[in-house]
Amino acid sequence: MGIEVDVEFCGTCGYFKKFEELAQHIKAKYPNIELNGHEGRRATFEVKVNGTLVHSKLTTLAYPDYEDLSAIIDEVSQGKEPRTCKQQPITSCIIA
Repeated sequence: MGIEVDVEFCGTCGYFKKFEELAQHIKAKYPNIELNGHEGRRATFEVKVNGTLVHSKLTTLAYPDYEDLSAIIDEVSQGKEPRTCKQQPITSCIIA
């Protein structure tokens, strides 16, 4: 397929669990995809497909929608350029 998904997540914030959840979803649909996850900057959950940023938690304050990310992977496998991923609904928000 030749598609690489790279996820930068904040380990201090506990986002590794979200990365594992995303990885499980992606690997179930695309077992041969190159999927990399690494600890990065604080509060990050940034997803790149073939080097193009498709989701930024720093910008949206939400996680990526896994089904839409799968659709992006399908589109890229058909030769299209990566597009911005939809986000999961924000279910909890604490304002201090």
